[in-house]
Amino acid sequence: MPDIQPHLFVIFGATGDLTKRKLIPALFHLMEDADVARRCVVLGAARSDWSDERFRESAREALLDNGYSEEAVAKWCTRNLFYQCLGEGGDDYEALRRRVDQLERHLDLPGNRAFYLSLPPPVYGPAIDGLGDVGLNESPGWTRVVVEKPFGNDLASAQALNERVHRHFDEDQVYRIDHYLGKETVQNLMAFRFGNALFESIWNREHIERVEITVSEDLGVGGRGGYYDQSGHVRDMVQNHLTQLLTLVAMEPPASMDANAIRQEKVKVLTSVQQPNPETDVVFGQYGAGTVDGEPVPGYRDEPDVPDDSDTETFAALRLNVANWRWQGVPFYLRTGKRLPTKLTQIAVRFQGAPVSLFQSDGQPCIPQDADCEARSNELLITLQPNEGFDLRFEVKAPGENENGTMELETQQLSFSYADAFGPVPDAYETLLRDIIVGDPTLFVRADEVEASWQLYAPLLDTDNAVHPYEAGTWGPEAVDRLLESWTSGGRSDP
Repeated sequence: MPDIQPHLFVIFGATGDLTKRKLIPALFHLMEDADVARRCVVLGAARSDWSDERFRESAREALLDNGYSEEAVAKWCTRNLFYQCLGEGGDDYEALRRRVDQLERHLDLPGNRAFYLSLPPPVYGPAIDGLGDVGLNESPGWTRVVVEKPFGNDLASAQALNERVHRHFDEDQVYRIDHYLGKETVQNLMAFRFGNALFESIWNREHIERVEITVSEDLGVGGRGGYYDQSGHVRDMVQNHLTQLLTLVAMEPPASMDANAIRQEKVKVLTSVQQPNPETDVVFGQYGAGTVDGEPVPGYRDEPDVPDDSDTETFAALRLNVANWRWQGVPFYLRTGKRLPTKLTQIAVRFQGAPVSLFQSDGQPCIPQDADCEARSNELLITLQPNEGFDLRFEVKAPGENENGTMELETQQLSFSYADAFGPVPDAYETLLRDIIVGDPTLFVRADEVEASWQLYAPLLDTDNAVHPYEAGTWGPEAVDRLLESWTSGGRSDP
């Protein structure tokens, strides 16, 4: 890993929730080493009329809530944190430029700068223009700009935003961040596949029956009803988080571990995905009132700032086909929703069963014409949250004999837990912020990747798909059954 060079890390939206919950703790943890800490100066920027001390106090509260020592926190905040008001309109970039110049001179910084846009999506464009108009897109050192998802809300807006960004910044200066890609298990997908011949040799249509990617949330929209009703779950989760997982599972081996080589293979996956048919390959849903963790919860239309007649989807399930040599005929099922029974992000790889099964489900020898003589499938589960790790399921003979005097098969699993093997894993934002600072774009989304993703899902957003109701605390609407014919013989398949 390259050394961290001295730099100025500018956070737009510094008074917001993301800065307090994620960015400040991640930066502090990265800079706990005293020598490294002197290399990172944080400048918060927002419309609020805060002082340096007010910003430091907000950061102190966040860090103490994370369990850091008061002495270390006080020292870091006083030495490393500063604040610049952008005025009531949030557009005083000339004042920001002067403050950046002043801090770099005073603290003897070489002109390396990272600008993190922790802002509402409609403000991305004006912020990019503001930086470029006052020359903050150029510096004596390196300059990087970080944009949170969503990057656009459809293909046209994504293309327009890319064009706007490229007026002022080269593509290699742009870091489109998706925090899912900072999770250790996501990063390990490449190591798991390409570092283990056992799995890479069977990672294809000859050995894999299907792939299921599930991102479930037990929470509702909370205080985001106004934003969410204009967005919906395809834009909020499918186009970014689930699609990134899809590309990492399905990509070909890159020519090298170079960032562009890896991202090129991810784009190839997206351009190989056949357009899903809205009638047969897609189901949308919206949660109604129900029970989660034993507590009654309201339906989506009863959430604050949500219209009574809203038809915005809070659940989406898709069946995709990656039409290339490796994956032709292997369905990829993507499922995600709010107010599901539990919080879970998991990739399930179901392998083909043996061509001939020697055992029935009760362990008795098979007669070929028996309907029950169907080979059981092995399964690899890759869990990203809440407990990062891998599980491999396989069949063994249970000890002794069953009541019929025959042997019985039982499913067991080999498990690997990141926490058990390595202790607490780094927060995703910590991983990604370090990559921004050292200039490693591997885990960030390239412009053509964003546009290829929107190209895939744009027709779904333009069609009038039915939105099926489902009870909060369940695994989605009953209409999902028609997508799951190959998941289990019984239809629905819940994690």
